[in-house]
Amino acid sequence: MSQWVYPAGTTADAEYDTSILPGAADGWAHTGLQVTDLAAGESRTVVTGGLEYIVVPLAGGARVTVGEQAFVLAGRPDVFSAATDVLYVPRDATFTLTSTEGGRYALCSATAREALPVSHLPAADVPDELRGAGPASRRVRNFGVPGVLGADSIIACEVITPAGNWSSYPPHKHDEEHEGVETALEEIYYFELRTEPDAPGAGSAFGYQRVYGTDSRPIDVLAEVRSGDVVLVPHGWHGPSTAPPGYDMYYLNVMAGPGATRAWLICDDPAHAWVRQTWAGQSVDPRLTTTA
Repeated sequence: MSQWVYPAGTTADAEYDTSILPGAADGWAHTGLQVTDLAAGESRTVVTGGLEYIVVPLAGGARVTVGEQAFVLAGRPDVFSAATDVLYVPRDATFTLTSTEGGRYALCSATAREALPVSHLPAADVPDELRGAGPASRRVRNFGVPGVLGADSIIACEVITPAGNWSSYPPHKHDEEHEGVETALEEIYYFELRTEPDAPGAGSAFGYQRVYGTDSRPIDVLAEVRSGDVVLVPHGWHGPSTAPPGYDMYYLNVMAGPGATRAWLICDDPAHAWVRQTWAGQSVDPRLTTTA
C-alpha cells in the first residue's frame, strides 16, 4: 500500500510540498501533481518538456506568464468556497507562476504527444455538477474534462463531499481500453479536509480512500487521509472516498493514460452498480444545493 499512498510532506522537495511526476513509482507513467505554498510575489518557473499542465489555484490568486503571454488567475479563498479559474499550458513551453497576495497552488500535469494552444478557463465557465443523492451526494467541478478544456491527454476535476457522505461511489475503474465503454487512465487523488463550520477540532479532520484490484491486477489500499495527502490509483476499482461525520472532504483528481483518445469512460464494480438506481428516490444533500 505504501507505494500508492503519500502522506503530506513525504514527496516534498526544495520548491514543492507535494511533487509527484511520471516515474514516481514503479508502473506510474502518465500523470503528475505538484503543490506549493507561495508568499506574496513569490514565483515558481516550470519548463514543461514532454508534459502539459493545468495551473489550479487552491487558495489565492496568481499571475502566470507563458512566453510573451500573461494571464491573471483570480483564484479563490479556499477550495471549499468556490470554483477557480485555471490555465492550460502545453508541452514544450516555459511558464512562471507568481502569487499575487500569497496562496497555495496545484500544478496538474500529464504526458502529452501534441502541443495545443494556451487556454484560460474563467471560474464562471467551470461546469458545476451535483452528482449522486442522499449520503452519496457530492459536488463536482469539471474544469479540466473533455469538452470544457482543450488538452492532449490530461483530465482533471475537483470534488466536494460534505461531512458524513460517500464519494467516488459506487466503486469504479478505468484501466482498460474498450472503445466507447472504458478508457485506461491513471488517477491522482489529492485531499484537503476541514471541520464543519464553527465546529471544534481544526486539524483533526480525516477521511478514507479505498482502492482494490481485479483478479488479474491486484491492488489493496485502505488509507486514512488528511489534508495534503495523495493516493495514486494505477489501476483497479476505486471508491469510496469517505468523509466521516464532522469533516468535509475535498479532492483534486488528475488523470491521463496511454490511449489515443482523450476520454473519461468508467465501469462500475458490478457488485455495487445497483446503488445508482437508488438515487432516483432520494434528494441531493441540501448542504450542496444551498451553497455555491
